[in-house]
Amino acid sequence: MVGCLSTGKSWYKRFQYDEGRDQPSDVRNVLLVVSTLIAAVTFQAGINPPGGVWQDDDSGHIAGQAIYASQSEAYHIFLIANTLALSASILVIISLTCRFPFHFEIIVATISMIVTYGSAIFAVTPSENVRFRYVTAAASVPFILRALIHLFNKVFRRE
Repeated sequence: MVGCLSTGKSWYKRFQYDEGRDQPSDVRNVLLVVSTLIAAVTFQAGINPPGGVWQDDDSGHIAGQAIYASQSEAYHIFLIANTLALSASILVIISLTCRFPFHFEIIVATISMIVTYGSAIFAVTPSENVRFRYVTAAASVPFILRALIHLFNKVFRRE
């Protein structure tokens, strides 16, 4: 390791994906672990937003609503980015588990998780700050992009 640092060679190249060395099942397992971790973290951040929620109804706020929502623009950027990350990680999980046993149950569980996430962010976001069309669009982006890529490959790469 010290030799790599002193010679200027990239130490991280040995950890990069190598098609000749890495087995597809190992790559799938790593991607499943990483996407599951991202899904767990983003889900938790959505149902328990940074800063928590107000505990009382004093000073013009309502108990149970996100404290972070008082910074409207920053909160909406957080919601959109968090929702995009959750949606992309769920797409990866669903894609990588295709043809697995209990795949239908995995889809039902992930859809339920998305519905739970949506209801939680609806519950903690003040009604005057509602911009859920942006959050819904962010949740749709990974699925729409994957469908467009698949369509493009079907239409233009007829092999």
